[in-house]
Amino acid sequence: MPATFINMALVLLGGGLGLAFKGFISDRLMSILTHALGLCVLAIGIGNATGTQDMLCVIVCMVIGTVMGSAIGIERRLEGAGDLLRAKVFRNGSGGRFTEGFVNASLLFCVGAMAITGSIEAGLNGNYEIIVSKGVIDGVTAVSFAATLGVGVMFSVIPLLVYQGGITLLAGWVGPYLPAAVITEMTAVGGALIVALAVNMLELGREKIKVGNMLPAIFLPIAYMPLAQWLGGVFSGLF
Repeated sequence: MPATFINMALVLLGGGLGLAFKGFISDRLMSILTHALGLCVLAIGIGNATGTQDMLCVIVCMVIGTVMGSAIGIERRLEGAGDLLRAKVFRNGSGGRFTEGFVNASLLFCVGAMAITGSIEAGLNGNYEIIVSKGVIDGVTAVSFAATLGVGVMFSVIPLLVYQGGITLLAGWVGPYLPAAVITEMTAVGGALIVALAVNMLELGREKIKVGNMLPAIFLPIAYMPLAQWLGGVFSGLF
């Protein structure tokens, strides 16, 4: 939970700065800051991914998880949920800038792989690195949003608390029942997803990676590790 409170504080700080200095913030500066933060996110992702003790686990979970997520259409469904919420809130042009800022910022800060992987990492390992990094990114984004959409952006910390805080508490409750090896590989798979997010932030690909479709991969080490150990025992018994 402390990580989520830090994230909230950074959003509030960024929103306050945006309101105070609107008119002085250029698109060029925001682009430079986004790329700088992208490099930091890339370093975090690489650090987590290279902590694996079983690279085959990471590869298998990423492949199967991406196939599952693509079949379900997680990325498309997340985008659809956001579009539906916007349509309902802004029906007939109602809602005003306050509501627009609140809804847009809430969706941006909550709907994403970094929020999920960071919350899981905070709950399982007490590692706040990903969430704090996300908080810095959210804070910088809040500067731009608040400058254009107003104070409603700052109220997005309410759904942020419920969403991220809930995932963190759930991961903390489940964590003690998971073997250390499983947590290590979940962290490594999450690191791979963070690398993909960084690639998107740095605009390195010809098209954006659909990281949302890869989210199931984070949970697959829970099944992969005991299955791999069982198969290893079976084959060692045969040969």
